[in-house]
Amino acid sequence: MRPIIGIVPLVDETKDSLWMLPGYMDGITDAGGIPVMLPLTSDKEKIEELLDIASGILLTGGQDVNPEIYHEERRPECGIPCAERDEMESELLRQALERDMPVLGICRGIQFLNAYLGGTLYQDLNTQHPTATEHHQKPPYDVPVHNVSIQKDSSLHKLLGTDTLAVNSYHHQAIKEKADALEAMAVSEDGLIEAVRMPDKKFVWAFQWHPEFSYKSDISSRKIFEEFIRCCEKLHKNILT
Repeated sequence: MRPIIGIVPLVDETKDSLWMLPGYMDGITDAGGIPVMLPLTSDKEKIEELLDIASGILLTGGQDVNPEIYHEERRPECGIPCAERDEMESELLRQALERDMPVLGICRGIQFLNAYLGGTLYQDLNTQHPTATEHHQKPPYDVPVHNVSIQKDSSLHKLLGTDTLAVNSYHHQAIKEKADALEAMAVSEDGLIEAVRMPDKKFVWAFQWHPEFSYKSDISSRKIFEEFIRCCEKLHKNILT
């Protein structure tokens, strides 16, 4: 049996709906997992039961992280947060990290992980970190628009075997002060941290760019999904035994 991957739902509050981008689902499927969109809940017992059958968690993109989490007042440029997602992901991460379950974060995923662990965010790059580097590209979203430098001693460098990677980019928030529990694996041309990991966990990786948009055309994006699923398979075997 393939490992089940719980994916945090995207929330459209104007339509009172939950939804999902196919790239998250298909990237997991093509790498050998079974993606399942989770319900929007912060209920401790429900999340515990969900994690009992899952082998990994994917933190998706979406609304801006509430600055209250990293003890800042909300700036006018910060988007309206989704309290339900913030609450859900706080409990989800608490339990997943306690279990040492594989976690992959993308876009908001790297931002929330950093904030949850005690780091801070740029609430709006245009006003707080103006730069010539393109961080909010227009479609198509699978086209790389800037480079990142990969730390030579990092796990990401070992996986991809390159010092520099061209990536896509679609965000207006980013890591400002990195949480102490995280280790930087890649940095953009203008100095933003673009990939992190928790070195004391088996697999907790997060990225500011979007492998779910580029995995079909970019081998590095596929390798990221495949490495995540490989680690999930190890946990899955333990669950079965």
